[in-house]
Amino acid sequence: MARCLVIVESPAKSKTIEKFLGQDYKVMASYGHVRALPSKQGSVDVAAGFEPNYQILPESQKHITQLAREVAHCEELILATDLDREGEAIAWHLLEALKLSETGKKPRVKRVTFHEITKPAILAAMANPHQISRNLVDAQQARAILDYLVGFTLSPFLWKKIRYGLSAGRVQSVALRLICEREKDISAFQPKEYWSLDALLQNQQGQAFRAYLHAIDGQTLKKFDIADETTASAIRDALHQRPLQVASVECKEKKRTPAPPFTTSTLQQEASRKLGFSARKTMTVAQKLYEGIDIGEGAVGLITYMRTDSVALSELATSEAREEITRLFGADYALARPRVFKSRAKNAQEAHEAIRPTAIVNHPDRVKGALTSDQYKLYRLIWQRTVASQMAQALLDATTVTIETAAGDGDGRIYALRASGQVIRFPGFMKLYIEGSDNPDEGDGSAEGLLPALQPQEPVLWQDLAANQHFTQPPPRYTEASLVKTLEEYGIGRPSTYASIMNTLVTRRYVRLEKRAFFAEDIGLVVNELLSNHFSRYVDYDFTAQFEEQLDAVARGEKQWKPLLKEYWEPFVALLRQKDAEISKGDLTTEETDKTCPQCGKPLVVKLGRAGKFLACSGFPDCRHTEPLEGAEREEPEVSDQKCDKCGAPMLVKNGRYGKFLACSAYPQCKNIQPLVKPKALGIACPNCDSGELMEKKSRYGKIFYSCNQYPRCTYALWDLPLAQPCPKCHFPLTVEKTTKREGTLRKCPQPECDFKEVLVAPEKKPAADKPVKKASGSSAATKKASAPRKTATQKATSPAKSGSRKKAAETEAEA
Repeated sequence: MARCLVIVESPAKSKTIEKFLGQDYKVMASYGHVRALPSKQGSVDVAAGFEPNYQILPESQKHITQLAREVAHCEELILATDLDREGEAIAWHLLEALKLSETGKKPRVKRVTFHEITKPAILAAMANPHQISRNLVDAQQARAILDYLVGFTLSPFLWKKIRYGLSAGRVQSVALRLICEREKDISAFQPKEYWSLDALLQNQQGQAFRAYLHAIDGQTLKKFDIADETTASAIRDALHQRPLQVASVECKEKKRTPAPPFTTSTLQQEASRKLGFSARKTMTVAQKLYEGIDIGEGAVGLITYMRTDSVALSELATSEAREEITRLFGADYALARPRVFKSRAKNAQEAHEAIRPTAIVNHPDRVKGALTSDQYKLYRLIWQRTVASQMAQALLDATTVTIETAAGDGDGRIYALRASGQVIRFPGFMKLYIEGSDNPDEGDGSAEGLLPALQPQEPVLWQDLAANQHFTQPPPRYTEASLVKTLEEYGIGRPSTYASIMNTLVTRRYVRLEKRAFFAEDIGLVVNELLSNHFSRYVDYDFTAQFEEQLDAVARGEKQWKPLLKEYWEPFVALLRQKDAEISKGDLTTEETDKTCPQCGKPLVVKLGRAGKFLACSGFPDCRHTEPLEGAEREEPEVSDQKCDKCGAPMLVKNGRYGKFLACSAYPQCKNIQPLVKPKALGIACPNCDSGELMEKKSRYGKIFYSCNQYPRCTYALWDLPLAQPCPKCHFPLTVEKTTKREGTLRKCPQPECDFKEVLVAPEKKPAADKPVKKASGSSAATKKASAPRKTATQKATSPAKSGSRKKAAETEAEA
């Protein structure tokens, strides 16, 4: 039995750390949070001073039992959960669940934190233990309790006033407001016309370059000064073919500094821009890189902790970067002294380092063989950003040339054209890495084009002059990267929660994600309208950011958490009661129109359905007429090259609830419908009816299954892939192929009474797990099982995910 028990959050992390500590230590995992507020009403007693009623998560009970058994035989307990507020709260919850005191003599309780999972970092942390920070625990409790209270009061209000299944959250609703307000700006946008004159010129040596009309008679042209084609054509006719000469050549040296190392937010943004990763995927892959991967010398963490607002690098990291830069690029690219960055994020928590490789010498190509494709891409991005941040500045020569017409020539006006170019004189950090941009019009800035050598007074010749029409563009829709950036700029929420918040907005169908851009759906617009009009204070950007600042004050010990909750909660719940009495469901989900029903003559109204807004007869249910809204008509069905097998009419491609399908154009006389993708014949006779053939089909939910083509006369169907090989044991005409994680790929008999199995591909071996806890025997176990409370549908929908994924408070806030 080990003398000391170390508890971490992740089982993957525990294996890596145990290797570093030796035989006197046993490292076990809590699998994330072990206690939480139950997803039901009454989990916080507001009257008793916001007293939380924490309960051990059902999936954590077995882990607590194992930990308690091990703790009973240990002299020392070391809580090594993560080094943020959530990690601090998990450490405190572990003590509460294990019924231990931090001041107890056996086991002695210590708290350690480490920023990276490497042997030096682990040993240094063990040599410098400390106590659990109750201030950080209180800040986490305040956030979790308030998010619970807001979610479990505002969400039922939305169910009552709009429809069941909706949700609201303290940060989630503010993120929705950002997307919906951008959607309104785009809808209200009126494009404005403007023109430009663009020239293709050449010098005396015949070298071509481009320029644009910049000024007339010394007055710089503004964007809308050339407003229409008539004006543009008049200027073009007056200017074209007039003699030109270089008026001035201005050269400036520009210095460009690299972007700072990654924080949680900037990593999510850049992974979205450059790799196409969602925020959730970025954090999942980063978690694996942090917890440890075997790169040939045992598992080791490849990056530092990925939940951070800091842009600081340790002295060790900067010195390693300097050596690697010198080795790869030469001394000119390295810095004499490390470059220091300061965070510009609002409410930044800078308790530890930026996200960086634990060892700069682990070049991405060196570890590529041990990583998956996604892990390699993200690790390379982190490595490049870290190293580039300590490389020399880039030096660029920016040249601006002004070309003018001769005074007194033509119409007497002086026209000035301008050409600009940018040349990289010394690439510096740009040789390795250039930060991406959310603006598609912005390039990487590496070059604006080369200009030929030009001298003042040098004549310039015409090749072409074109008048080009332009229109102003609406503001761009938010992408995951730009939404994360905006939330962070406002100081709303924490970057570690952004992934789950955006995922919730999509899964609730408040928004949809198309080509990496967020589009507000009708239901999202209605929910936002309700919250913005009636709960404006609580979806106000500044108000939400101020609450984050108050939480930081609690974490620093400057403010008490229960008075903070009272200050927020009491006005909120009073407003909620008031609005409950004032607002009716019809006000939100029904809008009057000046149209009449073509069937019964009653007024048509705009209704909100699960697929969005539509027109419906106000005489429902006596009249069931519906039609799409103007401007939102369903796309015209496409005529396919197939004929109806019942009446011979052409089949149309239509879009339904479960995707596209074929429907007869003679509807309603013929109601024949067919799947768009025809079932695939397998060439295997149906074992049930003998006359049919098994086909590969797709269910309405997209899942593949196999059934007889004589349906509905024959209803034989399988979920597993049938094989034209009879069972060697019971001689059934076919067998099936099935793949599971536990058993691998099997060939088996589909008959329930036959146990024939043949392993085709063995399952992957799992790492050795902790010894399982013996189940209670006899009636005791049965009694426990029988007495365990059953979850309601709502509880199941909102209960936290398995703790191993460490969604924690982010999920609580997002789902509420």
